[in-house]
Amino acid sequence: MIKNSNWRPLPDFLTIRESKIEGLGVFAIKPLKEGTDLGMTHIFDPRFQDQYIRLPLGAFINHHEIPNCKAVFFEEDPVLGEIKHIRIKALSDIQKGEEITIKYVINKLENPNWEHDYEITQ
Repeated sequence: MIKNSNWRPLPDFLTIRESKIEGLGVFAIKPLKEGTDLGMTHIFDPRFQDQYIRLPLGAFINHHEIPNCKAVFFEEDPVLGEIKHIRIKALSDIQKGEEITIKYVINKLENPNWEHDYEITQ
């Protein structure tokens, strides 16, 4: 066990649990204000297929057509210095227990209306 480490895979205001959208998702464990920086999700590295290394926060954020967060690209970090990366920022206030979502496209959807179909069945 590492005793003197401040590293955490997620900020202390987020957790991972089962999602109604897909598999596991990232959820707020306390209310978050619009504009809150949720942290770094990906680091640029051209050696990887998609040219980004996905961090724990980036691994579990689900897509939604009406997201509560957005991905923002940066060339520098205040602590790490020059480092090309992606961070997630809240687009609106987020309630305790609410799933963190962003709008992204990584694959062509077989059913582009899946979210509409899902909402109707709930």
